[in-house]
Amino acid sequence: MQCSWKAVLLLALASIAIQYTAIRTFTAKSFHSCPIPNPVNCSLSQDTDVADRLCDENPTFPYNLSRKTHVLILATTRSGSSFVGQLFNQHFDVFYLFEPLYHVQYTLIPKLTQSKSTTDRRVMLGASRDLLRSLYDCDLYFLENYIKPQPVNHTTDRLFRRGASKALCSPPVCESLGAVDLHLEEGDCVKKCGILNLTLATESCREHGHVAIKTVRVPEVSDLRALVEDPRLNLKVIQLVRDPRGILASRSETFRDTYRLWRIWDGTGRKPYNLDVTQLTTVCEDFWNSVSTGLNRPPWLKGKYMLVRYEDLARNPMKKTEEIYDFLGIPMDSNVERWIQNNTRGDRSSSKHKYGTVRNSAATAEKWRFRLSYEIVAFTQHACQQVLAQLGYKTAGSEEELKNLSISLVEERDFLPFS
Repeated sequence: MQCSWKAVLLLALASIAIQYTAIRTFTAKSFHSCPIPNPVNCSLSQDTDVADRLCDENPTFPYNLSRKTHVLILATTRSGSSFVGQLFNQHFDVFYLFEPLYHVQYTLIPKLTQSKSTTDRRVMLGASRDLLRSLYDCDLYFLENYIKPQPVNHTTDRLFRRGASKALCSPPVCESLGAVDLHLEEGDCVKKCGILNLTLATESCREHGHVAIKTVRVPEVSDLRALVEDPRLNLKVIQLVRDPRGILASRSETFRDTYRLWRIWDGTGRKPYNLDVTQLTTVCEDFWNSVSTGLNRPPWLKGKYMLVRYEDLARNPMKKTEEIYDFLGIPMDSNVERWIQNNTRGDRSSSKHKYGTVRNSAATAEKWRFRLSYEIVAFTQHACQQVLAQLGYKTAGSEEELKNLSISLVEERDFLPFS
């Protein structure tokens, strides 16, 4: 049956709608697929031989024939995501990228963090999904659409936090390293490796068995459904959550200007009239919506979703990491084990850098109890009571209880992956 004129018009309008910005360059070379009939009421063409001939001339791979596992760490700022990212960054067969969606945000919507616009969010998510698809296919050239200034001859010195990716600081991507440079600090990587060659980075990605990406710029797991259901990917989502009270304390300490009013309240005991409470409530709403989706176990997330509490990982890093790798079906190598042993027992001085990962992980997870006033803790507990209960975080009824009963503030929960 041929398409009706209404169906054709709707398809045309939909096609126009997705062209939301000129920067969304649609490179189909990696994800080209042969045309298929619409399963509802429209056939593609009377001449199926033509379609078959086109597919023969342009062979495609609609499924993940490489058998790579594609990992997405879904988190929010100051929830321990850099720490979790390192659990993949240290694996010899994982190509890890740190926050590539940073470039999408600051190219399309520079002030997105202050924007509450639904339109801005949709623009950001549409472009982000396109970029993630390309990166999981090891097409790093797609990043060039968002890096400013535009890379020249596929080289750039502007990739955000390039040094946080071990693969981008190792041969063959970084050809200037010697044997003594195999374990570079993030800043040293940029100094010693120089300009990033995206062609070499693409080749390195293809040589690795798996690809992992960390992002704090996708609010909810439902925003990833199109990628999870894409048969060309083998995407598995690790959703990292943390006690909102700990997130607020960490953000107030790290982003001192942005959270200045919270700091004033904490220091004076007086709540500012113009306090931006959405800096807290947005986190709790996104957690609630996303975790609710995951725990409801929809068919499209079967075998694709694992919920991880930062506190559980901080207290039992080796055990929890083994569970994560078991869920992914990837053997955990000795590099990851060694990194955990060396980076979860640090002293107070080892975590001075705001994005550092060397620290006493158990103490870090509970430090918020001594940073926030009880008034702010009580306010947070009221504003986020649903998600606190959902995730097994107990509330403190007094300042004394807050300071003395740290272990009891986190219930024992076993969030088994949906398999």
